[in-house]
Amino acid sequence: MSLNIKQFAILTFVAAFSLSASIGAQAALKEPPVLAPLVESGKLPPMEERLPDNPLVVDFKDSDKSIGRYCCTLEMLMGKSKDIRMMTVYGYARLIGFDSNYQLKPDILEKFESEEGRIFTLHLRKGHKWSDGHPFTAEDFRYYWEDVAMNEDLSGSGPPQVLLSNGKPPKFEVIDDYTVRYTWEDPNPAFPLGLAGPSPAYIYKPAHYMKQFHMSYADPEKLQKIVEDGEYRNWGAVHTRLGRQYRPENPEMPSLQPWQNTTKGPSKRFEFTRNPYYHRVDPNGQQLPYIDEVVLLMGSSDLVATKSGSGETDLQARYLRFDDYTFLKQGEDEQGYKVLTWRAGVASQISLYPNLNVQDPVWRDLFQNVNFRRALSLGLNRHELNEQLFFGLAKVGGDTVLEESPLYKEEYATAWTENDFEQANKMLDELGLDKRGEDNVRLLPDGRPMEIIVESAGESLEQADALELIRYHWEELGIKTFTRVLQRDIHRRRFLTGETMMTISKGMNIGLATPDLNPEELAPVSPAQPNWPVWGQYTQTGGKAGEPPSLPSAKRLLELYLDWRKSTNNAEREAIWSEMLEIYSQEVFSIGIARGAIQPVVVNSKLRNLPETGIYSWSPSAFFGVYRPDTFWFAE
Repeated sequence: MSLNIKQFAILTFVAAFSLSASIGAQAALKEPPVLAPLVESGKLPPMEERLPDNPLVVDFKDSDKSIGRYCCTLEMLMGKSKDIRMMTVYGYARLIGFDSNYQLKPDILEKFESEEGRIFTLHLRKGHKWSDGHPFTAEDFRYYWEDVAMNEDLSGSGPPQVLLSNGKPPKFEVIDDYTVRYTWEDPNPAFPLGLAGPSPAYIYKPAHYMKQFHMSYADPEKLQKIVEDGEYRNWGAVHTRLGRQYRPENPEMPSLQPWQNTTKGPSKRFEFTRNPYYHRVDPNGQQLPYIDEVVLLMGSSDLVATKSGSGETDLQARYLRFDDYTFLKQGEDEQGYKVLTWRAGVASQISLYPNLNVQDPVWRDLFQNVNFRRALSLGLNRHELNEQLFFGLAKVGGDTVLEESPLYKEEYATAWTENDFEQANKMLDELGLDKRGEDNVRLLPDGRPMEIIVESAGESLEQADALELIRYHWEELGIKTFTRVLQRDIHRRRFLTGETMMTISKGMNIGLATPDLNPEELAPVSPAQPNWPVWGQYTQTGGKAGEPPSLPSAKRLLELYLDWRKSTNNAEREAIWSEMLEIYSQEVFSIGIARGAIQPVVVNSKLRNLPETGIYSWSPSAFFGVYRPDTFWFAE
């Protein structure tokens, strides 16, 4: 029996992984039953013609995964319509992606090469197709670069940051139909990371589909009619809205993800069906995903825990908190699910962010004084907070990397985190804050009582409960604390304008950091950072807005971040990360409380190939993404 190129590639990969030696000429590929009628009718090519010549074989060898079966619908609960983007996060098909050991590997790409950290050559898989069957080629990269990134109507501020090194764009080249190259003058280690992120940089678009919405290719009259009928501002708005890949609201938009959206919003039920041209196969050469359909049920985030406990979801972690665990466990046997106890991957489950750019000059001087920040940290009883909020199951410590990170050092986690009211009070006295009013509240240098207003986006009961305890702790320091809950957008505007004194939120997303990850959260680089938004705005805008950092420690962090952006090897990056973590923890730029808290994960009892223990984190794991949801399957 002769083998065509695609079958031969599959068998070659299977042999390379030493899996299933019995697979040979007799191992016919089995069509997913849901697609079989389309193949039989000729509406869809057979599997071996739909796969790339060299598909990605998902290795089960060093995991507990098993060969699955095709079937079924998986349902998940979401709290708002924009949560549709979570399918892109969970699906986690990327040009380059992280594996379960957080190492970068080619995924959609067959391979990639890096020279001097500034020349990246990307090799596509020959025969790979979009979900509509159209070839995925270098033209999709050329279209994005020339017609989107470099088009002022679509990218008014120019290419995204990941495509800039030292503020300069790359030279882009099409080598052949399946090879493209990006060359920068300076190293750009952020480039591969940007491709692998949970919200990736899309440096390609389905050109064959998008050209109908582009002024340079479309019939002007037809395009204008689309603008008018859809009440869009202009053709650029049409192209942007209908071409979103991260937030796949347009069911006509071709995809490379394991499942594609088939529902036009607004809707309470979004159905994602299997991509018949998906590029991954299991060790037996069967095309993934195993699950036929994923359905997102939209509702209220406040009801997710209740509905999960009623068995209305097959896989749920989003909108579930540690304090839901006991309730969820009670419904396990009756509702046909189990509750897994994963760990949260954020650097700190709860963190306080003093706004070093607050408008009030007296408070600004205090927040920018390292001994004031240290005193606030020493004045917290983290063990009490851990017991009250997490039943003692989390770990107390600062806002830094977790033990699972290769960059972890105990001194980062414990810096200024021991509860020491005596030392904290002494430090405050030495700062000239030794005068108190009649109610025992310390007085500021201008005579006002020391009253800190802590603001939040109101998305966590844990944070509200934590603030009640923090209020009592800081009262022992002579500091009065109030809370204010705001909508997220309003909250962000307030801390950027300096109205917010302090923010309570999750810790940084660097819990699982490796030297190759971007250390941007440790330096003032964005106006979305609540501890130094004005300094971050200055960096992000290249000095066009905001103010440059004034603290020597913050300046050093920014220098180190820029050094990382120019680094060419792992040793350099590890040294940079280590110094940044040391500075950040000693300077207490954010006040972490507890980390490694339990994250409940509700799983249908019949769902297979999801690990019993895992880390639930935005970056680098994309929540479920690195665990390969395309390999999950339902037992009978």
